Amino acid sequence: MNIFHDWRSPYLQTPTVLTMGVFDGLHLGHQTILRRVVERASALACAATVVTFDPHPRAVLHPETAPPLLQTLGQRLEALRILGIQQTLVLRFELELAALTAEEFARTILFTALRPREIYLGENFVFGHGRQGNIATLRDLGRDYDCTAYEVEAVLLRGRRVSSTRLRAAIQSGQINLARRMLMRPYGVEGEVVAGRRLGRTIHFPTANIAVINRVLPADGVYVTATLVHGVWRRSVTNIGVRPTVGGDLQRVVETHLLDFDGDLYGACLRTRFLHRLRPEQKFASLDELRAQIARDVARARAYFRRAGVRRSLTVT
Repeated sequence: MNIFHDWRSPYLQTPTVLTMGVFDGLHLGHQTILRRVVERASALACAATVVTFDPHPRAVLHPETAPPLLQTLGQRLEALRILGIQQTLVLRFELELAALTAEEFARTILFTALRPREIYLGENFVFGHGRQGNIATLRDLGRDYDCTAYEVEAVLLRGRRVSSTRLRAAIQSGQINLARRMLMRPYGVEGEVVAGRRLGRTIHFPTANIAVINRVLPADGVYVTATLVHGVWRRSVTNIGVRPTVGGDLQRVVETHLLDFDGDLYGACLRTRFLHRLRPEQKFASLDELRAQIARDVARARAYFRRAGVRRSLTVT
């Protein structure tokens, strides 16, 4: 996938079938729109294109209400590539861009630079200064450019609209299975392994302390996870929290115990996917009690990975 940061770039492929938005999380609703874009682009011999923004517009216009993002920009771009998008225009969202009227934005950046044949937007998507532009704006302006704009219906799950806000709430409350259904994949985070207190080895369950770059973490607790180590997905158990039994930490930590693995991971970048929540984090009266509970957690994790459905859906070592 080609990535552009300047809408005036001479290397942008045109004509296009495009969509635009932040696409944080790339949940089922986003995927529905993107599939439509990819399918129509193929049918019309156009470039499947996404126009996205960095940072989140609310982080510039209303920083006090800006949501923590589920993905970094790099993670979002990688996911767009996997979903079949051929090129992405990343617009730096700043006050100058925010000042453009909806018509100025559409005519200058969308219609002139990208020459779309078709545009697909999610329900109630708005753009331009004062949030005055919408699907009707693009339909009206599109007549001058031989472009048709379509609105894609929201995806419902359990009778409610799938959205980044709902997905974020599910993850932060520990509803990993619900989040997985909204994503059609397990929620994951990534980060570098950093030095910790090395307490895990003293109780025979060494852990990798991960300095996570994602801002949204599941609720404190213990999870069955899969962790990507040197290109191989490995079975793991991950704890999120402040480790109250051993004195507590000032900040939440993410520590992962890899099953049947013995190696030096310091400095490695790991990806961890959350598959199932085992229990909330809790304080134990002694290290012996903590060790016994971790042993039970590991046993439950092994049982989880032995399930036939899990074995079919995951390739882990």
